[in-house]
Amino acid sequence: MSADQIDPQAKRAAARQSRIPLPHGRYRLKLLRLLTRPLTRLQNRNPPSVGATESVTVPGPDDAGSRETPDDLDARLYLPAGDPPFPTVVFFHGGGFVLGSVETHDWLCRHLTRESRCAVLSVEYRLAPESPFPAAVEDAYAAVEWAADATDRLRGTGEVAVAGDSAGGTLAAVTALMAAEKDGPEIARQALLYPGIGVDPEQGSVREHAGIVLSRADIEWFSESYYRNEIHRRNPYADPINAGDLSGVAPATVVTAGFDPLRDGGKAYAERLVADGVATRYENYPTMVHGFMTMQDVDRAREAIASVGDDLGDALDA
Repeated sequence: MSADQIDPQAKRAAARQSRIPLPHGRYRLKLLRLLTRPLTRLQNRNPPSVGATESVTVPGPDDAGSRETPDDLDARLYLPAGDPPFPTVVFFHGGGFVLGSVETHDWLCRHLTRESRCAVLSVEYRLAPESPFPAAVEDAYAAVEWAADATDRLRGTGEVAVAGDSAGGTLAAVTALMAAEKDGPEIARQALLYPGIGVDPEQGSVREHAGIVLSRADIEWFSESYYRNEIHRRNPYADPINAGDLSGVAPATVVTAGFDPLRDGGKAYAERLVADGVATRYENYPTMVHGFMTMQDVDRAREAIASVGDDLGDALDA
């Protein structure tokens, strides 16, 4: 497919993003994180309405091997309109494990709350390169365990799903895998939005579409920031495409974008889920780009969020 076939709204949004290139270095990364704060506040000045939002403190993992004393995790709870209790969707933001926050994904989480009719708990986790793998995984799984039990604090039913986009989609998939293997919380569904799973530089989607939102250098930088060595890259809890058996994980929704370099890895993971007997709905948006579900001016973003929200709401009986 030619880049001329990218949805015009998505093309304009991607062009705006490209004006601020990703920093391939720690000092420039700190500057970008600082710059992102006012830009995000400006972007979120007219947020979609939900029933209520609250700041939540999530206890960090007790057995975090990557630190001696667990720190609490900041999170934001989005409640739908209506009377509680509500099922809970634990959401993990994207950003290559290096960038992103509750603020950068506020718009998406608000729409997901409205469309799913569920409470959405958007969780901050430790970022690389300061905190490489497995820090984000430890935080994500601790948040899911806590959310399954914290029904009073979350006005929850105890029913839990996980969701995330890009790197957050990877974390959602990993928490679903960990829950299955560790006899952890029962997860009703996993929603993986253009996840960073099974990415190979030789895949067709990388060869054809690197440079659209994500360049090869961006992908390599994210990877080098998150993984400390080759052994970590092969760990199923770092990249669940390496798991030997996925048969016990939660039913899945996997979304990819046609012009996303990560497309083929997400598709391959959906195929693995199906091959291992996991009920899976896979949908590719052929004219979309990586990150499109956070692009506020893209009509198909709202359509995709509504579709994913329906899947989550149906799985959780919301």
